[in-house]
Order: sequence, then structure tokens, then C-alpha cells
Amino acid sequence: MNAPTQTSHLMPELHLRDVPDSLIEGLKARFGGNCSTAMAVRTQHGRDESSFDAPPPSAVVFAESTQDVADAVKLASEHSVPVIPFGVGSSLEGHLLAVQGGISIDVSRMNKVLSVNADDLTVTVQPGVTRKQLNDEIKSTGLFFPIDPGADASIGGMTATRASGTNAVRYGTMRENVLALEVVTASGDVIRTGTRAKKSSAGYDLTRLMVGSEGTLGVVTEVTLRIYPLPEAVSAAICSFPSIEAAVRTTIETIQLGVPIARVELIDVNTVRMVNAYAKLNLREEPMLLMEFHGSPAGVKEQAETVQELASGHGGNAFEWASTPEERTRLWTARHNAYFAAVQSRPGCRVISTDTCVPISRLADCLLDSVAEADASGIPYFLVGHVGDGNFHFGYLLDPNIPEERVKAEELNHSLVSRALALEGTCTGEHGVGLHKMDFLVTEAGVGAIDMMRTIKRALDPKNIMNPGKIFAL
Repeated sequence: MNAPTQTSHLMPELHLRDVPDSLIEGLKARFGGNCSTAMAVRTQHGRDESSFDAPPPSAVVFAESTQDVADAVKLASEHSVPVIPFGVGSSLEGHLLAVQGGISIDVSRMNKVLSVNADDLTVTVQPGVTRKQLNDEIKSTGLFFPIDPGADASIGGMTATRASGTNAVRYGTMRENVLALEVVTASGDVIRTGTRAKKSSAGYDLTRLMVGSEGTLGVVTEVTLRIYPLPEAVSAAICSFPSIEAAVRTTIETIQLGVPIARVELIDVNTVRMVNAYAKLNLREEPMLLMEFHGSPAGVKEQAETVQELASGHGGNAFEWASTPEERTRLWTARHNAYFAAVQSRPGCRVISTDTCVPISRLADCLLDSVAEADASGIPYFLVGHVGDGNFHFGYLLDPNIPEERVKAEELNHSLVSRALALEGTCTGEHGVGLHKMDFLVTEAGVGAIDMMRTIKRALDPKNIMNPGKIFAL
């Protein structure tokens, strides 16, 4: 497979479209105080967790219903003005940036759990519901939604980016867990895709088309999800290793042996140090696996003993078990705070966060070579990985006043992604393409597949107003 010919790190050239006063006036007439042109509000909606900077949108509409979204999109379509959906702003690859200008539609106020069908193990929510809110509202039913990307992301945003996270090795990703959608199209029409049935052979799979489309084909206004019974028993453990390779080999053997582990997270020694300093913990400062087991008490015990034996064969030691909810929360909070711990470790830094995913058998090759390159570069970094499904993340910590550091970090990113593609992996396991991975997607998918994507985009969005400039260039 050929490597990309450019480093895929520069902000695309801005081609801002005109946002006429008549559109702003129309939005204010329709939405009143729910349409804001205040610079502070626009700035908040014109940035995410990426390292890119772009001008803010010209206005922000706070939608409270599907009809609000449809009316805002219709007004924007009449003026051929871009529309960027906004949830909580936690995306990492520039998805929310108004690179061609336009308006932001904030769906965070559409935050109701619409129905819980416990007997069918499904739930229907509005897009502004966050994953923690959802689980809080359904826990009394004995059910839970397992997709956990770390951030308390909105369900609409998780759908748009095809998110996954720490539980994906056991429960899959948003692709497997979204059953049906309500979507506002580029013309402002409202369509429904899929049903609550577990399977269907009826027509094109429009649900899967929308899941992962990053707001480029429509605005998600309702999501029907699979949910799962809370496991009878849950146990978590951490295990330290003499090297990253030892931790990765343990993971590979666990998966290949068929152990139904629910979570297995790799944290490198840099990240352990950062988390210790940030959270005032005393974790052993070595590469570490953080694991969780779900099932019956006997099943969880068997799984844990099997993994402990495998780990011991690779020098794993200092097993620490966490069987109570409080102990498990402490461990997973430390993992989820890795990003913030890293940022605090270098005050004033910006983070280039990147991820790849490879077949589990190639994980050691890809990860170890990438770690060696990062160590040799001198750029501070953190490394975490949902390694049970071959997915891992680097965060390179840059001084924004030293341009050379950004160049070096993007070279590392380029080398990392090229390595993953050469090993038959993907340029992004869960962050999405956004702005940062556009060139890599061409390499991964091929020109023919990209042309097909463009054909779909042009057919469904002929004015190119739905989050333009993301995933691929038209």
C-alpha cells in the first residue's frame, strides 16, 4: 500500500462562504433568543478538542426540537449557507470547525430520553443526551448502554463519528448498536431510517450510511440504540508489566484465547506518571493494563484467573483487584482523565491526538515501532489504547510557540498512520476523519471509493451545506 504523499496536518485553505444578513434576520425572526450572534457564543461553537484554529460560525441556533432543526436547515439551504451540527464539542479531528463559514446548530437542549423498551433491550433518545445521562436514567431498569469513548459525549455526536471506546472489545461500536435514526436532510426534510427490530433486509441500509458520516449528510435528531442487561458480576484489575511489549503480548493472547473480557486498556509509563500527578494516585510507574470482566460470579472469576495466568507468563505483576463500584470508578476515572492529566503536565500546550486500529495480530508490530519513534523524537506524549480490539491513541504535547514541534509531531502522526495502513489497519479507529485524516482516507479507501462517497454526498447534499470540507474534498 502506498503511503500518503503529504503529511495531512495543515488546515485546508479557507473558502468562507457569504452568510447574508437576510439569513441572520430570518433565523432571529424564527428563533428569537435561541439564535445568537454573540462572539463568545460563536467562539465556543467554533472550536473542539483538535489543535486547529478556524473562524467561528456566523450564528448559533439552539435547537429544542426536530422542527427547529428542520427550519434552521431550510433557511440555510435557501441561502446555500453551511450548517455544522454541535453536541458538546468533544470531537478531536476538527469536525466542528466552520472551515467554509456558516451557522452552528446546537442540539444540546434536545436532551430527552424518549422511550425505554426494556423488554426489547432498546432505548430511543434525542441527540443531546449524553452517555452518562442515558445510563443514569436507565439504571433503575437493570440495563445499561456500554459505548464509552471516555468523554461524556452526546449520543448524536457519538453516532456521527461512529464512536466506540473502552467497552468495544465486548459490546462493539456505535455501528453495531444504532438500530434506527431520525435525520434532517440537507433540504430540511425529516426522514427515518431503520426500526427497533434487531435485523432487516428492507432496502438500502441508510442507518449505517448516516452512522459515521460526521454531519456531512444530515443532522441526527433521534437515535434508537441497543442496550444491555447490567452484568451480574463485575470485577476490574490493574496489572503492571516490565515493558509495553509484555502488556501487548498478554492482550493478544487473551483475545486469541477467546476470553470474553469487557475492557482491556493499555496505559504507557508516561501516562501513568501524568495520571499519578494529576489525580494524586500512587500507581506503579510501569506500563499497565487496566481490565474489566463482566458475567456471572463464576464466569468473572474464571476469566480473571485466566488473564492473570497469561500476564504472569509475560512478567505481569502487582495485580490490584477492584470489585466494588467505588474502586472501579477510581480506576476508570484515572483512565478517563489521562487527556487532562497530560495537558496539565505541560502547561500551555496544545495536543495533537491521533488514533489508529490494526488487526490484533499486528498490534505489537505497529505499537512498538510507533513508541520507539515517539521516544526518539523528544516530543512529550501520552499513550492509551483500547488494545483488545487493536486500537490505540497517541497524544503529542506541543508548545504552540515552537512551530518545529508541530511539524515533528505531524511527522510522527504521518509515520504512525502509514504504518497502520501498511499492516492492513485503518487511519482512525474511532476519532473519525474530520479535517486531520482526509489525505489518509484517500490512501486507505482508494480513489474509486472516495469517488463513490462524493457521488453520495452530491446526491444527498447538492448545495454542499452539510458540514462541508470534512472527510474528503469536493
